[in-house]
Amino acid sequence: MNPTNAKPYAKIVANGIQAVEVVKELQSTGYGFDDIYVLAHQQDVTAKIAETAGAQEIGLKEEGMFDSLANLFRSRGDELRSKITSFGFTDAEAEFYEQELDQDKVLIIANHKS
Repeated sequence: MNPTNAKPYAKIVANGIQAVEVVKELQSTGYGFDDIYVLAHQQDVTAKIAETAGAQEIGLKEEGMFDSLANLFRSRGDELRSKITSFGFTDAEAEFYEQELDQDKVLIIANHKS
């Protein structure tokens, strides 16, 4: 979760190759492994991109215990929106990003830890 009021960086890209490129660019500007997250509509795609790019998946630490457990019972769209809002994005922003993920795009979130 974002401990400050500043919103994290977020970018939608068309595919995993572009996601890896964006992650590498963020790393070259000072973001570390613990600062960069990737999210795709399919969980296996998210895992593959995260591993290839040297980024993280959004998990328990970012979402919190309640939301993480609740995601076990949510639709994939609801789960994605929950993961996105856990970084401080509004419901409307999460809806927009989730619709982009529905089109097989990839979301990269970078958030400097304080």
